[in-house]
Amino acid sequence: MAAILVVVAAGCTSKEERASENSRGTGAAGWSAGAEKVQIGLIAPMTGPFAVLGVSQQNSMQIVAEQINAAGGIGGANVEIVTRDVGIDPAKAVAAATELAGDQRIKLVVGPSITSFYDATKKIYEQNEKVNCQPAVAGGTFENLTYGFRSQDRITDDVERTLQYLKSKNVTTIGEIYEGDDTGKEVNSLLSSMGPKYGVQLVGYEQTRKDDQTHLPYVQKLANAEAIWISSNVSGAKTMAAAAEAGYKGVLVGGSGIQNISFLEAAGDSAVGTVFAAPNYEFPIRDRATWKAGYKTHIEAIEAKYGVNTGPKTGAKSPKGTAIAADCMYAYWKAADAAKSLDPTKVATALTNISLSDTETPSGCAITPGKAHEFYALPCIRSYEWQKDGQGWFTSDVTPR
Repeated sequence: MAAILVVVAAGCTSKEERASENSRGTGAAGWSAGAEKVQIGLIAPMTGPFAVLGVSQQNSMQIVAEQINAAGGIGGANVEIVTRDVGIDPAKAVAAATELAGDQRIKLVVGPSITSFYDATKKIYEQNEKVNCQPAVAGGTFENLTYGFRSQDRITDDVERTLQYLKSKNVTTIGEIYEGDDTGKEVNSLLSSMGPKYGVQLVGYEQTRKDDQTHLPYVQKLANAEAIWISSNVSGAKTMAAAAEAGYKGVLVGGSGIQNISFLEAAGDSAVGTVFAAPNYEFPIRDRATWKAGYKTHIEAIEAKYGVNTGPKTGAKSPKGTAIAADCMYAYWKAADAAKSLDPTKVATALTNISLSDTETPSGCAITPGKAHEFYALPCIRSYEWQKDGQGWFTSDVTPR
């Protein structure tokens, strides 16, 4: 009778259900997600003035999705990316976060970009127990979050690395030209508090306005500063141009946003000599033999599938991808395998404790989130200088030994 019941029970299962069960394989790590696919959400500007950011994030995430699927998926489940275009509209960012955080099919959300957008959405993620990773949020802290992680350089590390560089060049004074937003104010506070440790004194903070036609008056006010910290937003290019116009003799420094070739397009040769702090960014370094293995693999996959961005004015090039967004998916994959589960709390715990070497990650940075939920530590942050020669634009790693 028992055998008959088993046969009857099997016969009651639909063809679709049996096909689904058969498709739920075991991944390379030896566990099953119990699903055909794992959906990963991306909230980013896919249109408008910041579309290059969203498109680059999506491209890099897609490369890793293909890598994961080729390796057997996450617990045997294929990865699928679900994208929401929010432009630079904070209301759309909140709406998209609410939607994806509440969707149980979505296991990880990347974004929204911009610190203020994330500040408005992080409670939504926490309340819905949704693991999320932020590759474009530089301000604030993640230490008090359970499900939120940052794959972006912290402003604190950018400032410290830059101060180390300035000390190596015997620079003793610095000014700041930046928007009067939270990021600008945080940079100002850090330069003031950390500068003395490196013998560097903050001598002024000029807050820019959106309707500024030129930053020349700001540069003139800080003409005696040996260095000026400029904005990682589009206004930083105005400061570069104004510094050239004023004949400023000091060094311009800033955060990782200055790696974007849009600065070179806007500032032209005025950008030569600008030094920026960023997580491992080797693309403009011409000798690819020096690139980290995982970074080289990822960037060359981006080039092969999507190509490169080329500045129409300057000819400067950048990959159509951003490896720090790829790190979000790569680390989630490894954390889920370590937890052998898609349960958000288990994956978040595994992600907190994970340790990935700088030779394997897409970014070329070691990933060790720890209790702070910060993917990258100070050793990952480098100082790069924009330079130009007969072959075009390139960077040199000028991080002090």
